[in-house]
Amino acid sequence: MHALTKAATARMTIAVNKRTAIMALGVVGFTVAMIAAAHVRVPLPFSPVPVTMQTGIVLLAGAVLGPAAGATSMVLYLVLGAAGLPVFTTGATLGLTAGYLVGFALTAALVGAVASRTRRDLPVAASMVAGSLLIYLCGAGWLASVTGMSASAALAVGVLPFLPGDALKVVAAFAAWRTGRSVWDRATGN
Repeated sequence: MHALTKAATARMTIAVNKRTAIMALGVVGFTVAMIAAAHVRVPLPFSPVPVTMQTGIVLLAGAVLGPAAGATSMVLYLVLGAAGLPVFTTGATLGLTAGYLVGFALTAALVGAVASRTRRDLPVAASMVAGSLLIYLCGAGWLASVTGMSASAALAVGVLPFLPGDALKVVAAFAAWRTGRSVWDRATGN
């Protein structure tokens, strides 16, 4: 019986170590995806905030990795930028878009919390919409506070121009999550 217990314990240890390694790779992978998405940007002449693919990456990171690892991937991204690496859309400084960046970590945690509790489509899709709104709230709030512009002006330049594109990013992130979740679950043992 003792040999069976040792064998079972060894298999569990290997499974836990494999899951931990895969999750760590997921965190690093989504951090790298955020860096890449930051550098594919379209500046808007009327806004200090450029269009990027980052919000879609944030939503997918939370849904795939869960609340802790999803938020960790975004915090790692923030730490790299705060350390002076040129990973942010605006270079190596937080600047006018810092609120959006903080919203990224909060949103990954929010979407991850919902996606880790249910496999149902509607709650996960709703969390992605709510997460996008959370990014806007943090981003526009910061934008207004550091520039002195009114809340309505911050909404006009920091939210409204991005609604159509971010709606498409929600759809794309949701579709990617829905398509890839069974593969990820098998890889991580969920």
